[in-house]
Amino acid sequence: MRPCHPRAVARLAVLAAAAGLAAAALAATPDPYPSTYAPAAAPPVLIRGATVLTGTGARYDDADVVIADGRITAVGAHLEAPAGARVVEAHGRWVTPGLIDVHSHIGVYPVPEVSGNSDGNEATAPVTANVWAEHSVWPVDPAFDTALAGGITTLEILPGSANLIGGRSVVLKNVPAVTYQAMKFPGAPQGLKMACGENPKRVYGAGRNVAPSTRMGNVAGYRAQWIEAQEYLRDLAAYEAKVKAGGKAAEEAKPPKRDLRLETLAAVLRGEIPVQMHCYRADEMAIMLDMSREFGFRIAAFHHAVEAYKIANLLAERGVCAAMWADWWGFKMEANDGIQENIAFVDAVPNGCAIVHSDSDEGIQRLNQEAGKAIARGRAVGLAIPPERAIEWLTRNPARALGIDARTGTLEPGKMGDVVVWNHDPFSVYALADEVYIDGVLQYDRVHPRGKPRSDFMLGQPAAAGAAP
Repeated sequence: MRPCHPRAVARLAVLAAAAGLAAAALAATPDPYPSTYAPAAAPPVLIRGATVLTGTGARYDDADVVIADGRITAVGAHLEAPAGARVVEAHGRWVTPGLIDVHSHIGVYPVPEVSGNSDGNEATAPVTANVWAEHSVWPVDPAFDTALAGGITTLEILPGSANLIGGRSVVLKNVPAVTYQAMKFPGAPQGLKMACGENPKRVYGAGRNVAPSTRMGNVAGYRAQWIEAQEYLRDLAAYEAKVKAGGKAAEEAKPPKRDLRLETLAAVLRGEIPVQMHCYRADEMAIMLDMSREFGFRIAAFHHAVEAYKIANLLAERGVCAAMWADWWGFKMEANDGIQENIAFVDAVPNGCAIVHSDSDEGIQRLNQEAGKAIARGRAVGLAIPPERAIEWLTRNPARALGIDARTGTLEPGKMGDVVVWNHDPFSVYALADEVYIDGVLQYDRVHPRGKPRSDFMLGQPAAAGAAP
């Protein structure tokens, strides 16, 4: 990794100081759309005799998991059931943390897929950092239920990829609700959706005669936005300095005009919002890493990342995850150099952070099987990936990329009781989620599907008639 030039280091230090001075004013503003999520009351649960993959790299055979007060309280052999516990006999079955999808458009491109429901891309300007995906989420989208049946307990909803900077993402708990705030993961950071490559230059350069129309136009467009955000932070810092000085200067001080686009970009430069970056090619990912160093922001993950295998060591050095498909490739030029060993190769490097994502309301139902494909391709080239390792692609690593790994993603005491009981090895094509718990509440039961919440838009549909698959 190339060292920063001393001038660049000094410049970043000045900007960081400005960001610190300005943070007080913006931090005082409460979240205008706060989470109202609150887990329902539920009895303790003892899941007994299962093969348990904890998400920490450990596997326990014939082991038990205890959930109480919405939290994991114990994992081990021959555990005692708490008073009043529901006991699940899981001999021959497998238990994992709830699955997490870091790239979903459920709710913003809901079912039915009609133009009146298309709310994922604010494709009116190359930069729409002012928009928040959560303000498009339709919480009764039936796709939330089908994702739940696939073991998905948490998901990040992103704006689409038409724009250089598409707006803020939101992290949701996959629970039934009539408002998105009642699904909003408490305290989870938002993300900033950015996109490189073909999409922005195609949307704006083709027919609209609006920049960008080239990849160099993409990069110039990002840089112009970050420079403007730096100026916004300097203006905020100057205002704060005058207020702090007191006297006549404080009386005459005026804060910069509020700007929703620049508020978002400033929050990214302050480190409050990580970047979630749609990017396919290795060379473009490397450019974005250089840009993140130039302006001092953090990229949490590259999404799609079909060429991540080419720069797996660089990604690991920079602490950046790659969220990938098992075998999507070749559907456009920038996807032509994808390989099916991509996930396994990213995982194989020291400190590699591989994630399996969906970008699909169908694929999200089978993330476990997508990971199974990646295991098989790794094995074919000599990389033996045990289930206790592969489960991290679906649980621990996505939680890390979303900044919620201290609270979920693994079966450890004190973590959220987000748990899936599988009828089989979860990476098998025969695997089905038997039960799905979110904060200790049984949200899906395959044997008793009528008891699970269901969107009104599925009422009367054969698929919702109640027969177990």
